[in-house]
Amino acid sequence: MSFAYTLRESVSGFRRAMLSSLLSVATISISLILVGLFAAVTINASRLIDTLRSRLDMEAFLTEPVTDDEVTGLQSRISDLEGIEKVVFISKDEAMNIFKKETGDDITRVLDFNPLPPSFKIMLKEPYRTSAKTQAIYERITAIQGVDTVVYRRTLLELIDQRAASVNKVMLGLGIAVSLTAIFLVANTIRLAITAKRRLIRTMELVGATRGFIRRPFIVEGLLQGFFGGLAASALMLILFEYATKLVSEEFAPYLRMPPLFYASVLGTGMLLGFAGSLISVIRFVRPAAAE
Repeated sequence: MSFAYTLRESVSGFRRAMLSSLLSVATISISLILVGLFAAVTINASRLIDTLRSRLDMEAFLTEPVTDDEVTGLQSRISDLEGIEKVVFISKDEAMNIFKKETGDDITRVLDFNPLPPSFKIMLKEPYRTSAKTQAIYERITAIQGVDTVVYRRTLLELIDQRAASVNKVMLGLGIAVSLTAIFLVANTIRLAITAKRRLIRTMELVGATRGFIRRPFIVEGLLQGFFGGLAASALMLILFEYATKLVSEEFAPYLRMPPLFYASVLGTGMLLGFAGSLISVIRFVRPAAAE
C-alpha cells in the first residue's frame, strides 16, 4: 500500500507540474550531455596519453668495451629495479640497422667502423610512466657501473603530465558547476510541488503520517526526473557518437565508441542528481508541524 501510494503520488506530482518537471529533466539532460562530452574527451585524452607514455621508452648506452657476461649482468640488474617491465639488448650491429632504417644513411660509407654503442631499450610498467617516477628510475640506472648515459624524452613526459592535470581540473570544475545547476532546478521543482500540496501535507501530519511517508513521493519524483534526464542524455550521446564515427577515419573511430558502462554511469548520475535535489527540498520544506 505504501509503495503503491508513493509511486502514484510521484507520478501525479510529475504530471501536475509538467512544465517545471520537463524543465528539470531538460536541465539534467543538458547538464549530463555537457559533462558526458567532457568525460568522453577526458577518457579519450587519457587513452591517448597512455599510448604516448607507453612509447616513451628509456635507452641506456653501455660503456665500451663490454663483454657478453657483462651485458647479461647489467641486463639483470636493470630488470630487477622497481618499475621496470622489460629490458631489451641492442647490439652495435642492430643499432646500425636501426639507424639505416630510420635515416636511410649508411655510416660505413663515411667511416670504416661502427661508432654506435650497444644499449638497452628499457620499457617501464604503466604506473611508473610519469615524469617524477621516470626520473627516479633514470637516476638509479645512471648510477649503475657500466652504463655510460641514459636518455629519454623528459621534456615531452613533463608536458604530458601537465596537460593531463589541466584536463582533469577543467573536467572537475565543469562537472561541479553543471551538477549544482541541475540539483538547484530539481530542488526548485520539488519545492513547487510541496507548496502545491501544503494543505494535504498538513492534514497528513495531523492524522499521524510520518515525515518519511510524506517525503517519499517527492523523493521518488526527483528520482524520476533524474532518470528521464539521464535516459535522454544517454540516448542523445549514443546517437551523436554513432553518427560521428561515420564522419571520421577508422583510425579515430574507436575513440568515439564509448563502453556501455559509460552510458550506465550517465543514467546513474542523472538519478543521483534528481535524488540530491529532491532530498534538499523535502528536508527543508517538509517539517513536523510543531517545528513550523
